[in-house]
Amino acid sequence: MNCTITHSEALNPIPDDVRKGFGNIFTDHMLLMEYTADIGWHNARILPFGEMPFTPATMCFHYGQEIFEGMRAFRTADGHALLFRPLDHLRRLNSSCERMCMPPINIKEVLACLVTLLQVDQRWLKEWNVDSIYLRPMIIASEPVFGARPSKQYTFMATLTPGRPYTKEGPATKRIYVEKDQARTVKGGTGTAKCAGNYAATFAAQAKASAMGYNQVLWLDGVERKYCEEMGQMNIFFQIDGKLITPGLESGTILDGITRRSILTLAKEMGIPAEERRISIQEVIQAHQNGQLQEVFGCGTGASVAPVSELFYNDTLIKIGDEIIGRNTMRIFRKLTDYQRGRCEDVYNWTLRLW
Repeated sequence: MNCTITHSEALNPIPDDVRKGFGNIFTDHMLLMEYTADIGWHNARILPFGEMPFTPATMCFHYGQEIFEGMRAFRTADGHALLFRPLDHLRRLNSSCERMCMPPINIKEVLACLVTLLQVDQRWLKEWNVDSIYLRPMIIASEPVFGARPSKQYTFMATLTPGRPYTKEGPATKRIYVEKDQARTVKGGTGTAKCAGNYAATFAAQAKASAMGYNQVLWLDGVERKYCEEMGQMNIFFQIDGKLITPGLESGTILDGITRRSILTLAKEMGIPAEERRISIQEVIQAHQNGQLQEVFGCGTGASVAPVSELFYNDTLIKIGDEIIGRNTMRIFRKLTDYQRGRCEDVYNWTLRLW
């Protein structure tokens, strides 16, 4: 697939402080292509970042066929750039396509277009104050018609935004409210797909948690309201009596996180016992009461590793680590960023060098 390039005539200034730029500041260009049933995916092109012409009848606005991915490219100490696990992200995008009845992409062709987009906007990643770029590839149903059925037309888009900056001290700790009434998804639903509706379903509980002074929500399963599933839009890990435990994927309600996969691999490399299984909130509370709950953290592409200092469930308040990042949480955070930024040998072939 050929990808044409139309360069922007007016480049955006790169702010000195991009700490709050994630999702608010965008680079100069975007990637687009279309799908029709008779042609398939076609017309890949890079254009100046800007508005898109869609009518009010566009199907994604009415029937929710919208999926996306998030991946990051990192600058290395010697001035190169590495894209972290892009093939895994694009394979997961196709898994979301399958669940949402959308046409799959050609992974190799789309990856080549994304690399071109990054190269066109590489000046952003070469600036001293930007050390990573977050990529947001997405697909929407773009057929302009009212009809409760799969669309016959789709648009693929990809945009870039400065990633959250790396700090050697590690990320700030989070206070978490355990949601016991609302459900994010149920077995057989869309929990394993990275689709827009999964995120919209979390906003009411997140607003309630924020009003109570909490940073995020810990979701329990949608049937028994008993088993831990995800933390906001992240996967979650508990360290109990020296072992990392993360909810397993067998329920079909938890996103197969790329960062989650990476951490499970790194835990094995680092000699930290880890297992994937169901874990109830009562087991977490009991472990805290027994003095065995040592560390808790969430993980995701945007947040990387998000240490948890507090959980609140019903009337039970669980304090973890006295707001100090746990030893293994910090070890995992540093090891993960070492791989992402090329500070160690990439024995897993996770990274793709861009330049």
